Parts: sequence; structure tokens; C-alpha cells
Amino acid sequence: MASFSVVSNIASMNAQANLLTTNVGLNKALTRLSSGFRINMSGDDAAGLAVANRYRSDVAIISQGIRNANDGLSELQIKDGALNNISHLLDRLATLSTQSASGHTTAAQRTILAQEATDLLAEINREAEIGGLDADAGVSFSVFVSNDAGNETISSTSPIQDVDANGLAINAINISTQAGAQAAITSIATAIGTLGSVQGQVGTLQNRLQFAISLAQSQLTNKKAAESRIRDANVAEESANMTRFNILSQTGIAALAQANQASASVLSLLR
Repeated sequence: MASFSVVSNIASMNAQANLLTTNVGLNKALTRLSSGFRINMSGDDAAGLAVANRYRSDVAIISQGIRNANDGLSELQIKDGALNNISHLLDRLATLSTQSASGHTTAAQRTILAQEATDLLAEINREAEIGGLDADAGVSFSVFVSNDAGNETISSTSPIQDVDANGLAINAINISTQAGAQAAITSIATAIGTLGSVQGQVGTLQNRLQFAISLAQSQLTNKKAAESRIRDANVAEESANMTRFNILSQTGIAALAQANQASASVLSLLR
């Protein structure tokens, strides 16, 4: 049986409860739309937040790994440029030695050739030092590129050999005599082979880094997408929620006003 009461307005209490729920939903939709994130505090999705944070950490590590790899690639390119120049210098040394080894070359000519050879050896030492390929530079190579256990680094299987005159075993060549020039030709040929091995090692590391960067870029995109699917807000969905809660808020306020008015109408019974 229906009753009228001014002490407890149940309809008003129901309207207030529903209006409170509506306002919570509206505030959540507005927060998500304004921040762009579906998860703005742990309570929004505690489990999802933990997974999203792991992806975010992976993204940070991979991003730095890509920068490391690019830095390493730049270092290898510097070495490669020095190696290329040194190979040309060795070609010139071989030419001078061959000329000096000839029987018709005079002593005066050999002196001039030997002086140029000395200058070339000094230039080889200078370029090896600039390229980080001398004995004092410490030419071991290692780059951290990933947080994948057991596959974190790309490194040379053995230290990159120094390619200054001493490392190439040509520091003692002397082409001021015919015999010395003939011996120098053999030493330079060996040095050219050594230099080729070092160039091959540097080239292999360059290729590995380029492949590693390509893979890391793909992983970065995929992990960022995975994080986005968990953390980011669906703007279309939240826009629809905002519209729905806006309408519910307006109707809830109107219903609350009607509930309060209905309680006031009981006064008419006392007239």
C-alpha cells in the first residue's frame, strides 16, 4: 500500500544515488578523454597497468638499445674509413717497394723512395690512431642492444687488431736498398692480407648492427602498440560514454527535483 512521508524521501535518495553513480562515470569519461589514457590510476585496471608498465619499460630499453647500436655503427664507420685509407697507403708502399727493388733504380732514387715510404708509415700510424685502430686505443668492440637474456650484446668474437705500422708488422721495412725493398714487398703483401681480415671483421659487425637495428625497430613498434592497446583510451567509446552520462546527469537532476517536489506536495493534505 502506498504511503506518504516527509521524514524519509526514498525517491529522492534513489535519485541521489543514481546521480552520484552517473557523476562518477562522467568524471571518468572526461578524465580519459582529457588525458588520452584509459588507465589513469591503479584502480582503473590494476592488472592491465602492471602489464602496460612492463611494455613501457621494454620500450625504453629497446629505444636506448637502438641509440647504442647507431652509436656503435658510427664508430665502425669511422674505423672503416681509416681502414680504407690505410689500404691505399699500403698500395702506395707496395708501388714504392717494387720500384726500389728494380735493379736499374739508383741509390739516389732509392733514398727518395725510402723517404716517401717513411712518410707513408707515419701517415698509417696517424690514421690508425684517429680511427681507434692503434695499439693504445683499446679496440675491443661490444654494444648493448637488447634486454633479451643471453642476447644482450653484439660484440666481436676477438679484439679488432690494431693496424698501425707495428700491428701490420711493417714498421721495420727499409727500401733504401734493393734487398730491403724486396723483403718489404713480402711484408707489405702480408700486411694487406691482415688489413683485409680486419676490414672483414669490421664489415661483419656493421652488418650485424644494421640487422639488430632493423629488428629492434620492429620490436619497438610492436611493444608500443601492445602498451597502447592496454593503456590508451578509446576516444570513440569514451565520447559515447560522456554523451550518455551527460544525458543521465541531466535526467537525474530533473528526477531529483521531481522527487523533492512530490514530498512537498504532502503539505496540501494539511490545508
